[in-house]
Amino acid sequence: MKKLKNSILFLALLILLTACGQEDEPVDPVVPESSQQPEGDIDSVPQPPDSPQSTSPEIVTEDDSLPPREGMVRSRLTNEWVEPDVANTRPIAVMIPNEVNAIPHYNLSKASVVYEANVEARMSRMMAIFEDWQDLEKIGNVRSLRAYYVYWAFEWDAFIVHIGGPYFINELIAEPNTQNIDGNLDSDAGAFFRSSDRAAPHNSYATGSGLANVISQKGYSMGYRDLIDAGHFRFASKLNPNTLTQYDAEAKNATYIDMSGCYPLTRCYFEFNEEDGLYYRFQHLSGSTDGPHVDSGGTQLTFKNILVQYVKYEELGEGYLAFQCHDTTRDGWYFTNGKGIHVNWEKTTDYGATRYYDDYGNEVVMNTGKTMICIVEEDDNFTFR
Repeated sequence: MKKLKNSILFLALLILLTACGQEDEPVDPVVPESSQQPEGDIDSVPQPPDSPQSTSPEIVTEDDSLPPREGMVRSRLTNEWVEPDVANTRPIAVMIPNEVNAIPHYNLSKASVVYEANVEARMSRMMAIFEDWQDLEKIGNVRSLRAYYVYWAFEWDAFIVHIGGPYFINELIAEPNTQNIDGNLDSDAGAFFRSSDRAAPHNSYATGSGLANVISQKGYSMGYRDLIDAGHFRFASKLNPNTLTQYDAEAKNATYIDMSGCYPLTRCYFEFNEEDGLYYRFQHLSGSTDGPHVDSGGTQLTFKNILVQYVKYEELGEGYLAFQCHDTTRDGWYFTNGKGIHVNWEKTTDYGATRYYDDYGNEVVMNTGKTMICIVEEDDNFTFR
């Protein structure tokens, strides 16, 4: 009997040990969502061996979601959904001053792309590219043109809207492909009006309907001409935005961008808002208080993308500047989603787009939304953190 009990105990122990061994067998691992491969096509642009590839953003080659209304198409300026007639109409490039006597601006927050560069006396002037402009009742105010802005307007095949300018612009304005509306010309005066609430020269404005009438009278084509690149910016989809995380430590934190070292009279800066993923523009104009840069309707200027572009320059006399818009492998920075990377830019033809490349030679993929382009003198400095 004792022998039988021992046999039973031995058998029970053997079963117990076998069961324990089965519990220790490896099982199929659960893959975290963040490690799973996303659906859809990933950027297939060839990249150097050391280039960050694994998390490259999706390039929009097809619609990644349905448009709000049937028939809408992607904007070539922002990649947002727009009506076909808006997308097929050439934009306007409006010269807008940025000094205390010129603010508040009217409808500046509706521009899709905004350039800023210094003019004489370290004042800065903006060129705002408006895509949906024909219904705007008051744009500006509008001031004089400088030659370097013409080359940036060319990139968008835009109608250049200005009030005169120094003789340096005459050669470019006279070129057969240049199409501009100048408030100093009697033939173009119908596109502009002056308000009574400000003293000249800060009280001149354009209207969308007036511009359309003058454009028609001058025989300009409202549709894009075969002069510019088919695609200006390369855009990532909203479903898979470019977070710059593929650059690891090379992507710097940039929730505050201070441009006061480049624009000492406006002392503008940008603050990143995590809630909506946009950069909000502020400035401290001489003679005014520090605060948000808002237009007349109280809307603050915001941008999804900020490009800082270092450019060679020279002084032409009497304070006038000339920027070298055509160049290759010049320095710059790209900021989006609270991060920033060093870039290089190039522009090789008058109507060709300025291209921005990361340090691996890949063209930067922009995020859907509005873009601010800060043109800065090559020996100036700005900071971010």
